[in-house]
Amino acid sequence: MTDRHRAEALLRSEKSELEAQVAARTAERDEIWRVSSDLLCVATLDGHFTSLNPAWRTTLGWSEDELRGKPFLDFVHPDDHSSTKTAAAGLIRGEAQLFFENRYRHRDGSYRWLSWNAVPRGGLVYSAVRDVTEAKTAAEALAKTEEALRQSQKMEAVGQLTGGLAHDFNNMLAGIVGSLELMQTRMLQGRMSDLERYIGAAQGAAKRAAALTHRLLAFSRRQTLDPKPTDVNRLVEGMVDLVRRTVGPAVPVEFVGMGGVWPTLVDPSQLENALLNLCINARDAMPDGGRITIETGNRWLDERGARERDLSPGQYVALCVSDTGTGMTPDVVAKAFDPFFTTKPLGEGTGLGLSMIYGFAKQSGGQVRIYSEVGQGTMVCVYLPRHLGEAEDAEVVADLSDAARAKAVETVLVVDDEPTVRMLVTEVLEDLGYAAIEAGDGASGLKVLQSDVRIDLLVTDVGLPGGLNGRQMADAARQHRPDLKVLFITGYAENAVLNHGHLAHGMNVMTKPFALEALATRIRGIIEGQG
Repeated sequence: MTDRHRAEALLRSEKSELEAQVAARTAERDEIWRVSSDLLCVATLDGHFTSLNPAWRTTLGWSEDELRGKPFLDFVHPDDHSSTKTAAAGLIRGEAQLFFENRYRHRDGSYRWLSWNAVPRGGLVYSAVRDVTEAKTAAEALAKTEEALRQSQKMEAVGQLTGGLAHDFNNMLAGIVGSLELMQTRMLQGRMSDLERYIGAAQGAAKRAAALTHRLLAFSRRQTLDPKPTDVNRLVEGMVDLVRRTVGPAVPVEFVGMGGVWPTLVDPSQLENALLNLCINARDAMPDGGRITIETGNRWLDERGARERDLSPGQYVALCVSDTGTGMTPDVVAKAFDPFFTTKPLGEGTGLGLSMIYGFAKQSGGQVRIYSEVGQGTMVCVYLPRHLGEAEDAEVVADLSDAARAKAVETVLVVDDEPTVRMLVTEVLEDLGYAAIEAGDGASGLKVLQSDVRIDLLVTDVGLPGGLNGRQMADAARQHRPDLKVLFITGYAENAVLNHGHLAHGMNVMTKPFALEALATRIRGIIEGQG
């Protein structure tokens, strides 16, 4: 019996030791559970807590009984319900949810950000949760600080450029004002032979001022675009002569257009402006002469190619301008699209050319990339999304004297807070046989539109004083005149009102400044249902 008694004693000793170890481990686990700053919990798959450690009360203010007494979704921020339900569905399928974040309501009514690591086991969910509110707040504060710094840097750059812009605009205004004064003097003297020269000088200065304004708006990506299905080959062919005259005879310009280039949905005038800017930059990069090559092509970008160009995979049209000039270092390429950055001498460049092109391309759903080697030359490519449709025929603008005249007693309401604009538009309309009604603000224009006066077309600025802008006035008028045709004329880019607000049928837009003959043609087309 001695051996058996010894074996039983050994078993009792081992059992006692095992129980002591289990008790010690349990005490350790309970201590970790109790003192952990992380929120630990066990929950059922149907969304109820069964056990929570004290950190929950420390973090959220609720007692364990209060948290167990309701479905945990009752504590989740309403905006996070959908993502939380999705995560819960994953747990039901047996999928661990790691680093999932949502917001839980504190007892005082505020919300705390929680980061979850949850694992389903045996019909229950075991979770370790961390309060990341402070990290989130710090990240948001850092982002705001960085944005404020960027804005400060931009404003500093604007301040540095103000003198140059004022100089350019004053030169242009001097050309306009001086030409008008000489015209008035010559008319009083009865000398009409020089008027055409002064008119041309004034128009040229005005166009340069308009181009600089468009560059500024494009840099800020706030210009109003008028995208149309465009044949890039045809657009470039129409620009080549102008480009050659601009860069001068010392720099040959070659155009290599790929056959069958896809159409793209883009603002043709802005693309023309971008092409001209790229060619001027290419000329300036070749002080000793060289060659400019303009190329077009179709590009089908896969995941890798699209990622390299910061685009979505798909089909794009590429317009590239290359030169045989000095090239750019990687540091210069990295800053080339920065606002006001220029390598030209002081007073010879605004630094807005490439910024304008970049802003225009991004607004059009595309991208711009620079490929350059020092001493070998540079290629700048504009990538624009393919348009699945036919390109429109090039628009031919007739001379004002040849513009189509009004039929019967057609009436146009002109609403603009600038008296000069109203006067010019009204003069054009009356010369073409239209009856014109003027209004200086949205409220006055709406009164006319709500009357029984015949109105065949509303021509209105978008930014009007008095609390009622042009779009709001037109929308209100259509309640009384559902078929009202509208032409918005704007000198500023109210994208929220126009482009992003999706113009309704029968609404059109023109950007100031515009040629009066183009306005006359557009008005006739809209009235006849072609706008």
